[in-house]
Order: sequence, then C-alpha cells, then structure tokens
Amino acid sequence: MALKVIGAGFGRTGTWSTFAALNRLGFPCYHMQEVILNKANKGHLNFWRKVANSKPGTPHDWDRAFANYTATVDNPGCCVWRELLAAYPDAKVLLTLHPRGAEGWYDSTIDTIYFTENLWQFKILEWLTPFGRKFGDMSRKLIWGRVLAGVMDDRERAIARYNAYTEEVKAAVSPEKLLVFTVTEGWGPLCRFLGVAEPREPFPNLNDRESVKKVIRDVIKGSYMMLGLSIAGGVAVLAALWWWLG
Repeated sequence: MALKVIGAGFGRTGTWSTFAALNRLGFPCYHMQEVILNKANKGHLNFWRKVANSKPGTPHDWDRAFANYTATVDNPGCCVWRELLAAYPDAKVLLTLHPRGAEGWYDSTIDTIYFTENLWQFKILEWLTPFGRKFGDMSRKLIWGRVLAGVMDDRERAIARYNAYTEEVKAAVSPEKLLVFTVTEGWGPLCRFLGVAEPREPFPNLNDRESVKKVIRDVIKGSYMMLGLSIAGGVAVLAALWWWLG
C-alpha cells in the first residue's frame, strides 16, 4: 500500500472521529492508537522514537510504519507531513482543525494528551518502565518540541503556533491537493475531496476526550502500582542488608 491521505492536523482536532471516518470510507488509517494499542505494530514506538531523534527532513523507511495503511491522521504522522508528502507525492493532505478554533484545541490538548509533560505520575512510568521512557522521549522531542516548538506551557504562544502552523500548511500545499476540514462539516467535504460516495449514516462522533482521560486514569493507576512495587522491593533489599549486616 501507499499513503493516499496525509493528515497534517494536530492531535485534538477531531482526529479520532476522522480516523474512524476514513476507515469507514475504505482508507485504512494510522493514528497514535495504532502505535500504542495495536499489538500487530510491535516496534512502531521504536521507529517513531528514531524519527524523533533524527533531524527534521531525514529520510526514513516510511513503509515500515504505513505498509498496511492508506491514510494517516493525528500524531505522530502529522509531525512529519512534509516528509510523508515527499515520499508519497500523489497523496492528498487533510488539515483537520478544531471546531472551536485554536483556543478550543489548546484547552482540549492541555486537558488530555499533554499528560506526558504535565502529569507527575507519567514521570514515574518514564523512570520505571521502558515504555514510559520511549513514549515520553518520542512525544517530548517530536510532538511538543519539534512541531509545537516547546510553547505548550504558554497559552498565548501555543495558540499563536497553532494559527501559524495552519497557515504554513495552506501555503505549502497546492489547493487542489488540500482539504481544510472540521468534523462538524460531516461527510460531504471529505467524500468530495476523496472522490467517494457518502455513507448513509452519521459522521463518526467519538468522545475521544473521555477515552483519552480513561487512558490517563489507567496510567495513574499503573504508576501507583509501579511505585508501590518499587518501594516494596526497596524495603525488601534494605531488610536483607540489615539482616546480613546484623
């Protein structure tokens, strides 16, 4: 397979609903959940960590990640949309925007996926688990550092970055290959852009904020468990040393 649709929109711009819509339209779609939840994609996190630790524009074997997909939306694919368009020049670019604008995007992002940076419990997972270290490193360097320029802790600068990025994509992609899209527009613009018939069903409306927050709650539970096990292990070691020295 080759990518036909490259999503350039940031995470938290309706990408989960768009992901479901593209799958429904016959475009197997890549999304962050394919990296961390799809067991068939073992090794993808290592691939994206390598991308994150490479200079922007570095060629990679993109087919390694996208071999079974014809579309991608959300992180981490949106972070390298220019590289993907160079590798798949016949693809179209889909720029998803938050229905409530840059302010709505920022508030949603801070409330959900920015947990890798602002949640101390995730830092415990980074310290104690290989997955935490890999995911934290990839997210920090590729998403929050490279694409969002390290501005997420400053609301005004982050909103300005969102708006500037939107204009960058519009300026870089020819109009006939670009769709600027919000999920509230429904099937029509997306289906016309892709040249496919509209399904006779509502456009997907996934409550991804609640789903992401559930993942965050699971992360918090996991961090407490890991911390508890580490403390228990430490106490056992100290007790053994005390016994041995005594």
